[in-house]
Amino acid sequence: MKKLLWIDDEIELLKAHILFLEKKGYDVETVTNGYDALERCAAQTFDLILLDENMPGLSGLETLSRIKDITPSTPVVMVTKSEEENIMEQAIGAKIADYLIKPVNPTQILLTLKKNIHQRQIVTEVTQSAYQQDFGKIGMQINDSMTLDEWIEVYKRLTYWELQLSETDSGMKEMLSMQRTEANTEFAKFIRKNYMKWMDSPETRPLMSPDIFKRHIFPHLNEGEKVFLLVIDNFRYDQWRILSSELADLFTFEENLYCSILPTATQYARNAIFSGLMPNIIAKMFPDLWVDEDSEEGKNLNEAPLIRTQFERYRRRNTFTYHKINDSAAAEKLLHTLPSLQKYDLNVVVLNFIDMLSHARTESRMVRELARNEAAYRSLTLSWFRHSAVGELFRALAASDYRVVLTTDHGSIRCYNPIKVVGDRNTNTNLRYKLGKNLSYNQREVFEIKDPLRAGLPSPNLSTAYIFATGEDFFAYPNNYNYYVQYYKDTFQHGGISMEEMLIPLITLQGKH
Repeated sequence: MKKLLWIDDEIELLKAHILFLEKKGYDVETVTNGYDALERCAAQTFDLILLDENMPGLSGLETLSRIKDITPSTPVVMVTKSEEENIMEQAIGAKIADYLIKPVNPTQILLTLKKNIHQRQIVTEVTQSAYQQDFGKIGMQINDSMTLDEWIEVYKRLTYWELQLSETDSGMKEMLSMQRTEANTEFAKFIRKNYMKWMDSPETRPLMSPDIFKRHIFPHLNEGEKVFLLVIDNFRYDQWRILSSELADLFTFEENLYCSILPTATQYARNAIFSGLMPNIIAKMFPDLWVDEDSEEGKNLNEAPLIRTQFERYRRRNTFTYHKINDSAAAEKLLHTLPSLQKYDLNVVVLNFIDMLSHARTESRMVRELARNEAAYRSLTLSWFRHSAVGELFRALAASDYRVVLTTDHGSIRCYNPIKVVGDRNTNTNLRYKLGKNLSYNQREVFEIKDPLRAGLPSPNLSTAYIFATGEDFFAYPNNYNYYVQYYKDTFQHGGISMEEMLIPLITLQGKH
């Protein structure tokens, strides 16, 4: 039974309302002044307090302030005859839960109780029921999806329900997880069937990493717009949906998803974005700018030169800058230099926080606890955005005339299932894709590419093959199997085939100023 405290100097006139609430199952205590209310609040806990604004002695606003000192988390609903704006503003500023104008009717009171006491329970029930109704439709979509656009719709729908259910206490989350796993299994079959066809016919393939500049940056430059390209490394669609609510007051935006190339890893996908070329062509045309897997050199050190090669190839005379942001100090420095960047046609900024968070979650037990599940991972992303200079950067861009393009090179997926692979000591270390000339694996468990050049990938040796993990799998070595499983199970990884890794945000934003 929910316990209410109603504070009103004319409480005798409200007996009918109190009787109504008691019949609805509420336990209602009443007092006629602020001092008695404070004593009751100090002595016991209430689920909600109804507070009259205009009382003799201690006023409603004064009582509200003192109640918040005693029990700051208890929702307080102000009930008043006054419609004065300054009183409303003071009450709202003191974080009241709701504001009712006398004379109130029982239905109004019941509505505010449901909103402030029972909201989570009601939202859980309604959301659960709605997902149950949609479950069969999504299942049919999964089975019937034949194009990438149809798969994007499946992924959007699953993400929508994940975000909705994560705000509830619903037991349907496990059913949604199973449906997402099923979808990724079928998505992997779709990629197996179509990926090499896309590589053979670049002019008819879906929008992919090498196409971003040509189809989504150059057209804005052609219109004479100044463009700010923000690339958030390892940025998933669900994380974008969370950030979009923060940006909705600042920007109008056009939301798209595009398909990352394989491997869904920075060295391949981001270099393909910046060069406008598949990795094997980069390695062939610009060998000094391509870093092999077995090299100790950083794999993403040549991004500005790669952008320059794309501008030169298309004979573009646009000016551009390139910035890589690894910490708050670098973000604040960029913010301070923002006015001086306006003379350039294109400013490219790579933001590495989410990728750093993903790796830190693998390596640090504390970070893994903080980002315990998908919802917590999203929450940390939102907290970073709100409290870092990156949030300030977006606010500054919203006040400018820039066309802002926000995207990523790949996403990531939480991995649970180890699958065995054997390779020589030159085999790369990524857990979602492997390349080498002596790989041993179960062909049914992976997507294999035995002709890397046809797939747009470098082939260090004539017998080099690439293999990709699908769904929630990750590669483990038999000779150190238990260590790999214990260390890497339940970590976010990328490089392989899943909706989370391959279907990634491409958002065009314009400030509302």
